[in-house]
Amino acid sequence: MEITEVRVFPVHEEKLKAFVSVVFDACFMVNDIKVIQGKDGLFISMPSRKKKNGDFKDVAHPLNNETRRWVEERVLSEYRAALDGGPAVAAGVASPAASDRAGAEPSLEEVERRHLNDSFWEVG
Repeated sequence: MEITEVRVFPVHEEKLKAFVSVVFDACFMVNDIKVIQGKDGLFISMPSRKKKNGDFKDVAHPLNNETRRWVEERVLSEYRAALDGGPAVAAGVASPAASDRAGAEPSLEEVERRHLNDSFWEVG
């Protein structure tokens, strides 16, 4: 599995620093990953929803620490690049199978426009 694209949406709040969308293998996207400023530095928070009892439950998350570190390192690297004036959209090296499908797939921007049409951030 590869992270083939990361899109960073910076926000200017005290602790919340950005929302991030991550594409895996050019075929699976996870939206609403948050970059948070904690007391020990930056970390990511996976997308979650509030349960009836007030607790939050992740709707998508890595199943082990190695994968969590891998995703977190890539997301935070792209976040820092966006802050330094780098591209807000960064593409990784796609697997050969993903490259073969690339022409038939809609762009990340097209998918986000469809998915986030009623969201609180603007895409594009």
